[in-house]
Order: sequence, then C-alpha cells, then structure tokens
Amino acid sequence: MKKLAIGIMSGTSLDGIDVVVARIEGSFLNTRFNFVAYETIPYADETKNKIRRAMDPIKCNPKLICSLNFELSEIYANAIFSVCENNNISPEEIDYIACHGQTIYHIGAGDPFSTPSSLQLGDGSVLANLCHTTVVSNFRSADIAVGGQGAPLVPYADYVLFREEKVSKSMHNIGGISNLTIIPAGSKLEEIIAFDTGPGNMMIDAFAEILFKVPYDDSGKLARQGTLNQKLLTELMNHPYLKVLPPKSTGREEFGIDFSKHILSQYHRLSPYDLICTITHFTAKSIAKAYKDFVFNKYQMDEIIFSGGGARNKFLMELIKTYLPKQNIKTLSEEGIDDSAKEALAFLILGNETLNKAPSNVPSATGATKRVILGQVSYVTD
Repeated sequence: MKKLAIGIMSGTSLDGIDVVVARIEGSFLNTRFNFVAYETIPYADETKNKIRRAMDPIKCNPKLICSLNFELSEIYANAIFSVCENNNISPEEIDYIACHGQTIYHIGAGDPFSTPSSLQLGDGSVLANLCHTTVVSNFRSADIAVGGQGAPLVPYADYVLFREEKVSKSMHNIGGISNLTIIPAGSKLEEIIAFDTGPGNMMIDAFAEILFKVPYDDSGKLARQGTLNQKLLTELMNHPYLKVLPPKSTGREEFGIDFSKHILSQYHRLSPYDLICTITHFTAKSIAKAYKDFVFNKYQMDEIIFSGGGARNKFLMELIKTYLPKQNIKTLSEEGIDDSAKEALAFLILGNETLNKAPSNVPSATGATKRVILGQVSYVTD
C-alpha cells in the first residue's frame, strides 16, 4: 500500500530543517518512492543559539534541554505545515512522519567514564499530536542497545536506493561530519562498509563564522584566496580519530567549536584566508585518507558520489579530486537527485521499515551485534 510520508533531518551543521515529502511503498529492495516536495526551512537565529547552548557542556542545563525538546517539535511541525502549504498538500493526507531530531550529544563506545548513548531532541509524541499523524523518531537508541555506535544509519537507505549488480560505488555525504557508505557491486547488506571519516563542513563553517562573520564559506570562495599552511595541516592530520579502525562515528564532541577555537588560538598569527584554506584542505585530505587506509585495500570503486552541503563547495570538491586523482568522482545532483534531500529521504525510508516491523540498522557499519528495528513510534487517536 502506497503511503504519503514526510522525512525530517536537521544535521550537525545547523543550516536548517530538511523536509522531504514522498510517496512510498514496499520494503527493503522492493521499496519504491516518488518525490512530491522538498524544502529546507532555516533555523531562526534564536533557535540556533539555544541548540548551541544545549551542546555546550558549560552553558547547558536541564531546564534548557527539557524546554528545547518540546520547542523543536513545535518548530518541526511548523516546518511541515509550511512545506505542505507551499506544495498544496493537505496535512491530513500524511500517513507518517520520520523525524531524526537534533543531535545534542553522542557518546560512542570506548569512553570508560560514560555509557554509550545518543541524544536527539524533538519529542515524537509532541510532534505526532501537533501534526495528527504517526511519528517515528529516536532512531539511534536500538542500535546502541545491542552494542552498536548508533551511527551511521543512512547506509541502509543508501543500499536500498543505490545498490547495483555491476557497479561498486561509495555514497559520500559531507554535512557537518563527513561519512561514507561503500556498496560493492552485487553486494549483500552485510557486506557494505560505512563510517564517519571526520569533519565535513563543521570546522570550515566555524572558521567562516569566527573569522569572516558569515555562516559558511559559499562555494569555498574564502578558502580559495588563502595558501595552505603545511605545519597546521600536518598537525590536524595527526588527529587520533583518523587512525581509529571502522566501524566508528564522530561529531561535535571531537571536531566542534572547542576544537576549532583551540586550533585558532595556536595559529592566530596566520591570515584568516590561510586558516580557512588549510581547514578546507584538512576536510579533503582526511576524506582521502579514509579511502586509502580503510577502503581501497578491500574494494575498487567505480564511482564516488558526493552529497550534502560540502558537495556544493566547489573548492572543497576540487581538493578532494586532487587528493584522489584516480577516482571517478561525481555529485548526487549530477545523478538527478537533490543532494540536500538525501538524508531526510533516508530517514523517511527508515521510518517505513520501522512501521513494517523490519530491522534497518547495518551491523557492519555500526558495530551492533545483530540487526534490530530502529525508532520509537508515537501514535495519535482519531
């Protein structure tokens, strides 16, 4: 039975709320979908500031977390109503909403002082009752409960959408964090590899905001004016995370504003253009290193397809091609899919599997001991 569904993603870059509307039917490799609408609704500055405070171990407090959890549900609901109105869709037609929520903190395995866990704000029950439809949310907990990292989760959708019998490909998303999904030709689900390579736009955005008072480096125009500082790049490339074997995941805890400010304090004598240039090189080279260290020794890639905000940074993409000169590199938009919509679509697909009571984690990507059904379902009465 075909359903009209909405997928919502708000990532670590805080650039807005991605809302995808699609008709979907089937399950796993029999999934079929048709795009209906896609929009990104920007966060208000006040909301961004609240989220950043919630992510800050010093500025955060229980009252802020409690309030923001419900407030974000209201913001997501308003984003849904806006997209529906703009595209002549009646909210009553929506069969379900799959909402990733806003990640505030993520603790992977290996921290001896903390329990592996992940916190996404945006309460599913609140959103369900505001929108009067079923909501699937809190996707990461089930995977963590069975020994996984709770990330990455998009590889399941990558496999469903992009697997081919005779083409080996990597689906590479550059959001705040950079992550890849390796889908060998004709592979089974358990044969795919996926992990976070390190920073994506996160540090570039931080340096753009601190040094140039802009939210991001549009097309890499600022970085293009600078010169690479090899000493700084060498130091950055020695970051311990880059040496950790997959499966692995990372986030603001390692590459967020505190790390960026630390680097800036050490290299404040460099010109702002040289700093953002070198940080952009770091993202590109750390991506290349991940392929060289963990992928190319196992698989030969026919193509690497980039998506996310980083795919629109022309300077960054040029650097990636320079660091991976023998690879066939494309962007998802060249394949006819809006690269900004992919992650919201991925969670729409994951929500569909949840409602079909089908597991949708990928243990080879997350490190989980078994496959599990992801997400918590919030129902509403008529």
